[in-house]
Amino acid sequence: MTQSLVSKILSQHLVSGQMCAGEEIGIHIDQTLTQDSTGTMAYLQLEAMGISRVKTKLSVAYVDHNTLQSGFENADDHLYIQTVAAKHGIVFSKPGNGICHQVHLEKFARPGWTLLGSDSHTPTAGGIGMLAIGAGGLDVAVAMAGGPYYFTMPKICQVQLIGKLPPWCSAKDIILELLRRLTVKGGVGRIFEYAGDGLETLTVPERATICNMGAELGATTSLFPSDAMTRSFLASQGREADWLPLAADPGAVYDETIMIRLDKLQPLVALPHSPDNVVPVAKVAGIKIDQVAIGSCTNSSYLDLAKAAKILEGKRAHPDVSLVIAPGSRQVLTMLADSGALSALLRAGARLLECACGPCIGMGQAPKSGGVSLRTFNRNFAGRSGTPDAKVYLCSPEVAAVSALTGKLTDPSEYGQPPLVDMSITSTRNDNLLIFPPGQGQATEVVRGPNIKPFPVAKCPQDTLTGTVLLKVGDNITTDHIMPSHAHLLPYRSNIPYLAQFCFSGIDAQFPNRALAQGGGLIVAGANYGQGSSREHAALAPLYLGIKAVIAQSFARIHRANLINYGILPLLFALPGDYGKVAQDDTLSIDNLLEQIKGNEFVRAFNATSGQELVLRLIATPREREIILAGGLLNFNMHRGGFEHA
Repeated sequence: MTQSLVSKILSQHLVSGQMCAGEEIGIHIDQTLTQDSTGTMAYLQLEAMGISRVKTKLSVAYVDHNTLQSGFENADDHLYIQTVAAKHGIVFSKPGNGICHQVHLEKFARPGWTLLGSDSHTPTAGGIGMLAIGAGGLDVAVAMAGGPYYFTMPKICQVQLIGKLPPWCSAKDIILELLRRLTVKGGVGRIFEYAGDGLETLTVPERATICNMGAELGATTSLFPSDAMTRSFLASQGREADWLPLAADPGAVYDETIMIRLDKLQPLVALPHSPDNVVPVAKVAGIKIDQVAIGSCTNSSYLDLAKAAKILEGKRAHPDVSLVIAPGSRQVLTMLADSGALSALLRAGARLLECACGPCIGMGQAPKSGGVSLRTFNRNFAGRSGTPDAKVYLCSPEVAAVSALTGKLTDPSEYGQPPLVDMSITSTRNDNLLIFPPGQGQATEVVRGPNIKPFPVAKCPQDTLTGTVLLKVGDNITTDHIMPSHAHLLPYRSNIPYLAQFCFSGIDAQFPNRALAQGGGLIVAGANYGQGSSREHAALAPLYLGIKAVIAQSFARIHRANLINYGILPLLFALPGDYGKVAQDDTLSIDNLLEQIKGNEFVRAFNATSGQELVLRLIATPREREIILAGGLLNFNMHRGGFEHA
């Protein structure tokens, strides 16, 4: 039987279930990664499981989010992660070493292996032929403890890339085109597998860019084959021994197929405030810009920044533009310095930022009030930049660099010949900020600062659920909306009681007080609730505030899993019109809840305020129902006396 590349890797790692779309499967995880924003919680959970040493082939703890050390909190978190990593056999990547996805691609990602990361952009490693999936921190902790990762088998969608990109177009334009076609909900329940003759000209960093922003589609992951281009990249990293050829079988059958003619593309830009609000740059050219930021886990490779340097070489950024660059890793920064590209960027007026996530997550470089920021990042949700009324546009490094010179959004196609970058330069290996764990780390003392608080643990549900609708929101509510992640709040990711005070603060600042005063309640939402980041804090903060259930028209994959992991019911409106029958402050009740959770898809609820009955749906596997009844995944595993090891 012919197989897709996705099916080949999954079948080699399958430990339970059938690989039929819509069925729950469990897979063995070879590698895990965490970053500091989600890592403290993941390692607190790992410690709670009583596991002395991780069971994966490799686990890496990165520090790339909370690097702005304006108080003790971030430094304390870094030390906690470093010591817990040493104790449990985890590689530690120090602050300044780079963004987890860029460093992992360079140092550790391997074709044909599986990777689970507590960051939604973990699929970046799909650019090297690795099946890489983003998940909540608790799921990653379970994988480190040796347990399988469970998820619903997605549809496999083949994306045929045909032909060659025209001048001034890049990999960023390919993924923006896919977002334009499919929207931020178009990848839910899908894995995108890339094929076609267009792959021959796409380097691994370019493929990684495409896989990275597959997260904005809501996709489970994205994957490229491992071919000669992959081998060349691994050789440049001194890791050619890690290469193996991987491709779909000829004639493999897919659930869906999409074709993109690369030669028909033109430079694209995502307008505020969504990654799928995509139009040709030429259509909106001329918009005055205040800031240009080149970097993030999407576009911070040597290739990306060297292109920008070529465009800017011998020129000067427009005087009205603040130009900032953030290399994705220490290695990239070293290569820029060695090749002279860094000098060209600095002479053009660029400000050099630390090798970290930085502005992408609102950690510094917030635009001016009402400012226009052009960024090579992956998300442009309102307020994410740190300035509530800023207008953030997403584009390629080529568009960003040319626009930095003109001071306005500019179609680079009108700018002359595109830059040519010499990729034969040898990658400069720079591992001086990687700390490998000792062979026997059990004696290591784990250091906890005063900002690290115990995480809330859910309780088993009662047979009757009665609660007030504390908040009603619309479609495409992001995890940024639920639990903001700007520079003020990031240092408190290990302090849920403090963090919960700001839950939904950008939508309704009184929500936390209302929830605590009423002893918790319910949230009602529209479609695609919880899109964006994998941050489980968007479930942990509501749990702390007493939220028992979220009733929505649909959920984003990772957030739905996080709700279940923390014992919060993810319920769906069975009828489209029922969303309109529920108002904020209504009181809803569900009787005989335990029996309904055990086996019913349809859950009967009563709106005591309006006197109407509601039909809701709990679409969950038997295992997920058991987790909810146990009061979350941690309780579920503890009650079972451990883990089903992969």
